[in-house]
Amino acid sequence: MPGAGDIFITAHAARVLMDRGELSSTDLTKHCLSRISALEDRLHSFLTVLESSALQDAAASDARRRSGTALGPLDGIPIAIKDNISTAGVRTTAGSKILDSYVPPFDAHVVERLRASGAVIVGKANLDEFAMGSSNENSAFGPVRNPWDVNRVPGGSSGGPAAAVSAGEAVVSLGSDTGGSIRQPAALCGIVGMKPTYGLVSRYGLIAFASSLDQIGPFARDVTDCAILLEAISGHDPRDSTSLQRPRETFVGSLRGGIKGVRVGVPREYLVDGIEPGVRRAFESALQTLTSLGAAVEECSLPLTDQALAVYYILAPSEASANLARFDGFKYGHSSPGARTAWDTMDLSRAEGFGSEVKRRILLGGYALSAGYYDAYYKKAQQVRTLIRREFADAFERFDALVTPTSPTVAFKLGSRTQDPLSMYLSDVCTIPVNIAGLPGISLPGGMSDGLPVGLQVIGPQFGDARILRIAYSYEQATEWHLKRPEIN
Repeated sequence: MPGAGDIFITAHAARVLMDRGELSSTDLTKHCLSRISALEDRLHSFLTVLESSALQDAAASDARRRSGTALGPLDGIPIAIKDNISTAGVRTTAGSKILDSYVPPFDAHVVERLRASGAVIVGKANLDEFAMGSSNENSAFGPVRNPWDVNRVPGGSSGGPAAAVSAGEAVVSLGSDTGGSIRQPAALCGIVGMKPTYGLVSRYGLIAFASSLDQIGPFARDVTDCAILLEAISGHDPRDSTSLQRPRETFVGSLRGGIKGVRVGVPREYLVDGIEPGVRRAFESALQTLTSLGAAVEECSLPLTDQALAVYYILAPSEASANLARFDGFKYGHSSPGARTAWDTMDLSRAEGFGSEVKRRILLGGYALSAGYYDAYYKKAQQVRTLIRREFADAFERFDALVTPTSPTVAFKLGSRTQDPLSMYLSDVCTIPVNIAGLPGISLPGGMSDGLPVGLQVIGPQFGDARILRIAYSYEQATEWHLKRPEIN
C-alpha cells in the first residue's frame, strides 16, 4: 500500500516519496492493478487492463530514478486512458461493438506525450459508445458504476476514467469532453476534471464524435495533479489542424497567488428549475467560500444559456453523422459476415455494430443536414452558436471567471433515465455551453448532498486555463471536499 497507507495518493505526493526512495513506481502500479482486480466486478471501469506492460514501464521508471534520470512529475505514475484515445498495439474500442477488435497502429498525440513523460498506462477505460452519453450506460460492453454507490451512474461519457481515479484504480486519467463528458463525471465521482480551451490539446488520435466540440482533458484527485497532467499533454501538434500555436504554459506555477479581487460572475440561468436542493445549498456555500477568499462575487445573466442545449443537439449529431460514416464495414472495424453485396456490408455492419444511442444521433444529424432542413436547423444552430460565443465574451469583459454547479443533480440511479433521452440530455445543461463557445472549464469537489459528491464548475475565457486552475486551487485549499473518498473496498 503506497504512501504511508494512503490508497488515494496524488501524483505530486507520490513523486515526493519516489524521489526520497520511500515508494517505487512498481509498488504504486501493483497497488493500482490490485485495486482493479478487486473492484472491477463491481465497477467495470476498464475495458482493457495492461498488467504486463504497466509493470515493465514501472520497472523502467524505477531504473531511471535510481540512475538520476527521471523524466518529470509523471514519471512512474499509473494512468488510465479513455478507450476512444488511440494506443498503438492496444485494442481501442470507443465503447462500441463496431470497433471490438480494432487495434490502432499509432499513438494519439497525448499518449505520445505521456509515454515521453514516463507515465505508466494501466489500462483503457470504459465509456459511453463513441462518447455519446451522460451516464456511461451506453457502452456496448456494459455500464460503469459509481464508486460512491454502485447502484448509481458515474456520469458520462468518461465514466470509466472518472470512476478509476475516484476508486483508486489509477492515480490520474485522461478523458474527452464534447458537452461535459469530463466535468460531469468528475462531479458525480467527487474528483477534479477539466476541459481545456478548444485547441490547447491535440485531438490527433482521438476517435471523433463532434470535431468542433471534442477536447481531451485530465482527471485527477486534486487541482495540482490536474495542472501537472494538462501541462504534459498540451501544446501545438501540426497533425491536428485545430491545434493552437501558443507558447507552452506552466500551469502548475500559476496555481498560487490567491484570488483576492478576482471578479466572479454567477449566471442565474444555470440555477435551473430541476436543480436538486442539496446541490443548490452546496453551490451557495461555495459562493460564500469564494467571497471569504476575497473574490468579488456577483450575479449576472447569460440569456442564451437556455438555447445551448438545442444548439448542441443539432450540431453534435450533425458532426457525428459525418464522422461515423467512415465505419462502413470495409476499411476497419466490424464487417458483417452475412453481407452479400457492398450495400449489405454497410447496412448490416452498422446495424450490428452501432448501439441505439449512436443510431439515434446519426439519424438526428442526418435529418438536420438534409435538403430542406439544413437552413432551418444546422445553419440556424451555427448562427446561435456565434451569439452564445459573443455573450460569453461580453461576460468576460466584466468578470475574470464564471462559477456554476457542474451538474444539476448528484449521481442518479442506474436505469432511471435510459428510457427518457430528453431527461438524460438535460444532465449536461450546465456544461454544454462551454463546449459550444470553446472555453475552458473545470469541475472540482464542491460539497456533498445525501452522501454523494457535488461538483463546482469554474469557467474561464478563451486561454484562461491557468486562471481557472488558480481559482479552483484557491477554493480547494480552503475546503476539504477534495479529501473525501468513496468507501469502496
